[in-house]
Amino acid sequence: MTFRTGLLLGCAFLAGIAAGPQITHLPGLGGGNLTSNALAASLSKDSDSPAENFRLLSLFGHVLEQVKANYVDPVSNRDLIINALNGMLSGLDPHSSYMTEKQYGDLQVQTKGEFGGLGLEVQGEDSHIRVVSPVDDTPAARAGIKPGDYIVAIDGKNIDGLPLDEAVGRMRGKPDTKITLTLIREKTPKPIVVTMTRAIIHIQVIRSALYDTVGYIRVSQFNEETGPGLEAAFRKLKDEAHGHLTGLVLDLRSDPGGLLNQAIQVGSDFIRNGEIVSTRARHPQESQRWDAHGTDITDDLPMVVLINGGSASASEIVAGALQDHQRAVVVGEKSFGKGSVQTILPIPGDGALRLTTARYYTPSGRSIQGLGIVPDVTVRETREDPAYSIREADLSHIIKNQGGNTAKPPARTDLPAIVSSIPDEPPANWPSFDPTKPATDFQLQEGLKIVRAMGTGPRSAAAAVPAAPRHD
Repeated sequence: MTFRTGLLLGCAFLAGIAAGPQITHLPGLGGGNLTSNALAASLSKDSDSPAENFRLLSLFGHVLEQVKANYVDPVSNRDLIINALNGMLSGLDPHSSYMTEKQYGDLQVQTKGEFGGLGLEVQGEDSHIRVVSPVDDTPAARAGIKPGDYIVAIDGKNIDGLPLDEAVGRMRGKPDTKITLTLIREKTPKPIVVTMTRAIIHIQVIRSALYDTVGYIRVSQFNEETGPGLEAAFRKLKDEAHGHLTGLVLDLRSDPGGLLNQAIQVGSDFIRNGEIVSTRARHPQESQRWDAHGTDITDDLPMVVLINGGSASASEIVAGALQDHQRAVVVGEKSFGKGSVQTILPIPGDGALRLTTARYYTPSGRSIQGLGIVPDVTVRETREDPAYSIREADLSHIIKNQGGNTAKPPARTDLPAIVSSIPDEPPANWPSFDPTKPATDFQLQEGLKIVRAMGTGPRSAAAAVPAAPRHD
């Protein structure tokens, strides 16, 4: 299958880089002359015979001509066909789509980690534009835009019902130009208006810090820079700690995913032996399994992984592998639950398909599709109901969870005693979270307590979890 150029696991599109058009299915038109009885009857049949295919294609052509002739405004064949392609793909699952040539080019730029825009990841939802996550250290993040916000106006003009790609196009623009977004936020009585300055966004996918002798690495996205950046960040932390690191916190919160090969590389950086992830496709010969490469860059340091409802796909692969191998303690809130893999299928001169082609499974053989990764230690970010309340299971026509061994990870007996005293939410007097002040980050602070309690240096390597049966 040489035409397949890469596997993606992300759950949404970045504003100002690539956005699949929001799908609006064309409603049926009144009147009995829209289709003949024979064409209408063909819809009820379930056959792939040449005669049936011909009838269905004839139906499509008939509807196309009726729309061309009778729609209230003139519309081009190209727009109708692209809408039809998007409807065909979006009707399969929330992550399949058709990309125009420009959108495909934008996606290629995105995976390299630099693009123009605001640094907002957005997703179309019932003709609305919802924020999935702001990208760290971008105009959107600095403006205080939050996951779950709905964008209802751009520069004072209502965008309700506007296709996603058009809304993204309006948010893009020349660097150093102003843009104003109007947002609706849950439990906020009035719309929120924020003004930002567009910029060239370079996604800083890796950030690191040293807390005493515990290292901290934040991964905001899985693009081509993630694996090498993480390894460089760990070397830097070792130098800063003069070789005396006692633990590591890996922060995957609000990381929407990205490239499968980068998830495999990151997982392999911490797991010495055994499976990282496997995928099962429609055709058994296309199913694959990836194993660790025999090294652990930390030399088995105690680890904590932070996740939340915005941790999706590639993030869940890494968290699931570390959890199944009992290589790290997973702390935070249940993840997004996207257990599918998308393949980019280029169409020369006409863009590409982003098509769901496989499910992935953690090393113990479980599918987290629609279920998510449940943390070993539940710690909420705030005492309030989470703003990020939408997960894979809440989306329309998601693919089924099937083929997995169990919905739960292997039972753990290695958790430190301090876990029993970790509260599941901040105390009432906990300060409001400020990303520039780590002391206000309750999940991080509890994660640091746990990793410090796991030991003061490299642990003895745990036996790799038995691999799930292969389905080659």
